[in-house]
Amino acid sequence: TKYALLDERDICLVQQFAFEARVDIDKDGIGAAIYAWAYDVTRGRMSGQYVHDLLWETHRGGIACGWRVVHINQVTVDNRLENLTLVPTQTTPLLLPADPVEEQYGDFVVTRYFNSNGEVVEEEDDCYYECRYAPCTNMEKELREFSICGRCQEARYCGTYCQQKDWPVHKKLCREKRRPCLTERPPER
Repeated sequence: TKYALLDERDICLVQQFAFEARVDIDKDGIGAAIYAWAYDVTRGRMSGQYVHDLLWETHRGGIACGWRVVHINQVTVDNRLENLTLVPTQTTPLLLPADPVEEQYGDFVVTRYFNSNGEVVEEEDDCYYECRYAPCTNMEKELREFSICGRCQEARYCGTYCQQKDWPVHKKLCREKRRPCLTERPPER
């Protein structure tokens, strides 16, 4: 599913479990993250577990007390095995900043550019963009495929649906792109 991003080796899990997105709000109520949740339909939603924990246990073994599975790239719905790692539970949570809006667009904003192999590249030339709307996982298949915010000329969206859904968050940071102004010189005498 879109939320789980399962490996082809895990197709058998689709027959055994139902998958859905789950929003987890931290204990202070000031941060949230979206995770993929898997549960056995016959036992109900509350009997389920996070997909990243399920995949770790399926392929790498159990999770010892005092340890937890985290997403290396901090994309909580990217559950590829190479994106998962174990860390001690005492470490500071990676995905729950003070403000969920800042998680997407505040000081933590990093524009990522991708090459044709899906690898992150540093420069902007010949790169592929991901959709700016957080729940969307679409990425350009062709150069300059996505539309650009007409105001800031930075945010890119796979379609009008994502752009409209993201507007309440994006408008707080969207600033009209300033055009370079020509400085007036006094007339030569």
